[in-house]
Amino acid sequence: MIYALCDYQTLQKFDKTLSEFIQICNNLHVALIQYRDKINNIDIQKQNILFLKQNTKIPIIINDNLDLLKIADGLHIGQDDLENIRSNILKLNSKEMVFKFLKKLYPTKIIGLSTHNEFEILEANSFDIDYIGLGAYRTTNTKDVSTILGEKISYLAQMSKHKVGAIGGVKIKDKIPNISYNVIGSGLFT
Repeated sequence: MIYALCDYQTLQKFDKTLSEFIQICNNLHVALIQYRDKINNIDIQKQNILFLKQNTKIPIIINDNLDLLKIADGLHIGQDDLENIRSNILKLNSKEMVFKFLKKLYPTKIIGLSTHNEFEILEANSFDIDYIGLGAYRTTNTKDVSTILGEKISYLAQMSKHKVGAIGGVKIKDKIPNISYNVIGSGLFT
């Protein structure tokens, strides 16, 4: 299954509109869409998420921004953002409490977490989440990556009790054992 990244900067780089992105997702039978936007203000981000929701039946996951969770179908949190959400935004004592809080407040929302190694996967196993993103599988042009997992990703994925999305340099045609989702960003346009 494909989990499509709708990164606003990537759309601009490839001169794609949200409508064209939706068409690509429909053609590829995408299972989930993650909306990531580090350049627009919150009002434009809300408009873009609502546009996606109105024009597709694919669940829309937002990246790291709790303020947008009310209008989205889920939330994906990176490791660095998890600590910020825990200590600065929600002011909770543990990472586990972040996910308990989110699931209590939003019981039907899809919650995911980025992981990169054995420790983070095992830690995520104790969290009330729906999936993990695991990577980077390969090098990627869109993000600085310190660790490339390569074929080791299949072994690591077996450690997770949650569904696993392979992240980082993943291609549409990749068949990676023990992986539930191929998480594709700029590869949707090449």
